[in-house]
Amino acid sequence: MTSKALPPGLALAIHPYSRGFGWVAFEGPFTPYDWGLSTARRDKNAVCLRKIEKLLERLQPETIILEAFERRAATRPARTARLCRAIVSLAIDRGLEVAIYSRTDVQGAFAPVGARTRDEIAAAVARHIDSLRHRIPKARDKPWLWEDPRMALFSAAALILTHHQLGSASLFDNLP
Repeated sequence: MTSKALPPGLALAIHPYSRGFGWVAFEGPFTPYDWGLSTARRDKNAVCLRKIEKLLERLQPETIILEAFERRAATRPARTARLCRAIVSLAIDRGLEVAIYSRTDVQGAFAPVGARTRDEIAAAVARHIDSLRHRIPKARDKPWLWEDPRMALFSAAALILTHHQLGSASLFDNLP
């Protein structure tokens, strides 16, 4: 059985949420390689970390990208912040580059296309990444309702696009 060679330079963004995490792996700025959602019912951090280890083994990324989780302004629950710290430690132990971006960084990266809120940023991601377009969830009618887990995919994709935007000032130029 032959296995498909992994593309060099994969970037993996992971976005934890209350019931698990969403992840996307990109070969380049607008070139998704793979994506998915993982859930955990009990012992969430341990289960998520095991799943992330398997993901790292399978994809062998060069870079792990996360949303900021340590600052006072970060609205992450303590459990999610602990998971993010464990992900960073795992990545460093494997010799991977780690990039962490704040919500302000993401909003700044998407400002050129007029997207500022999470829903607007998800819509912008869907416009530019055709293979994710069919997965975009409806915007919440009321802020107290649960957020659709698929939003974690779009948050992870937004992190990767932010990573590429900050590396090249003209990422969104010449796009529809």
